[in-house]
Amino acid sequence: MEPPAIVQHLSLADFRSYEHLEVSLAPGVNSFVGSNGQGKTNLVEGVVYLSTLSSHRVATDAPLIRRGAERAIVRADVVRDDRSLQIEVEITAGRANKARINKSAVPRTREILGIVRTVVFAPEDLALVKGDPSERRRFLDDLLVQRHPRLAGTRSDYDRVLKQRNALLKSSGSARRANPDDVSRTLEVWDEQVATLGAELTVARRELVDLLRPRVGSAYAELIDSGDTVDLEYSTTVDDLPTDEVGAAREGLLAAMAAKRREELDRGLTLVGPHRDDLVLRLGPVPVKGYASHGESWSTALALRLASYDLLTEESAAPVLILDDVFAELDASRRAHLAARVAGAPQVLITAAVADDVPAALEGVRYDVGEGVVRRHE
Repeated sequence: MEPPAIVQHLSLADFRSYEHLEVSLAPGVNSFVGSNGQGKTNLVEGVVYLSTLSSHRVATDAPLIRRGAERAIVRADVVRDDRSLQIEVEITAGRANKARINKSAVPRTREILGIVRTVVFAPEDLALVKGDPSERRRFLDDLLVQRHPRLAGTRSDYDRVLKQRNALLKSSGSARRANPDDVSRTLEVWDEQVATLGAELTVARRELVDLLRPRVGSAYAELIDSGDTVDLEYSTTVDDLPTDEVGAAREGLLAAMAAKRREELDRGLTLVGPHRDDLVLRLGPVPVKGYASHGESWSTALALRLASYDLLTEESAAPVLILDDVFAELDASRRAHLAARVAGAPQVLITAAVADDVPAALEGVRYDVGEGVVRRHE
């Protein structure tokens, strides 16, 4: 098993509220304490971005750039097994981002993926249970990319060809009347690409759900002693779609697109593929969404994150664990269970409004955050 990567130093420039920040981090627990709105979450968000090339709070990069600035820079010095590495991302609104490893530019930003891996617990996690399917698809895809960074390319390519196929469907009305055969041939080219990339993504997600299922059930049982069990199911837009083999899944997607051709042309939208799938969560015999209590929903969301942490740790090395203002949302029992569960992690980053929100089991290095300044607590 690989040794874990430890973020030793974090630098932010024009990132969120920080014009400039330099902060050294320690192995074990690092707690950032300060009133709401002082920049605690902005700080850990920088680490998340280096891990996933996305924020756990917003869907686009533009809000990450400090108001009035043209670009933001996030940089980290990472240590693994006495070897050090510096990674950096330059975020520019409306333009392609740039990445560097040890100060040398890399051809594609996603080449830094896998150097730092993270698992984040945050108040936004409740959307995994109560939100739209897109929240759960993003959860699966972000975890897939952390396990297999090459899938970032598959995910990006799928989004690109899907957008182009949808544009063709939307604009095909007059063209279909004039040259129906040309429209059909052009669509078939995009069908092939959507099906090929979509099949790879679908099979990878299904495999991931199978790996998470027992781990989520075990984590949920630790957090809440109700006798109920949580189960996961990957639900596709195609009935009985083969999801154990990429070739079979590809053929199934192609057949489904052919069957829905007229409906897709009428609606101007791709109706088949992993962009419409869902991760179905069940508590006993009923769906978690719409049936679970607030506490059960929170425990399900936490179980998904704990299962992710366990899977990444078992497969290669423990990721950096980020607990972003999560303890204030938990009752005493769940707080104690979570603290005991993560106390031995190689590196933990915690944000909290008050020091008392951080359980005693997670004592470590504390930083006070306020007015754009981060100071080590003495």
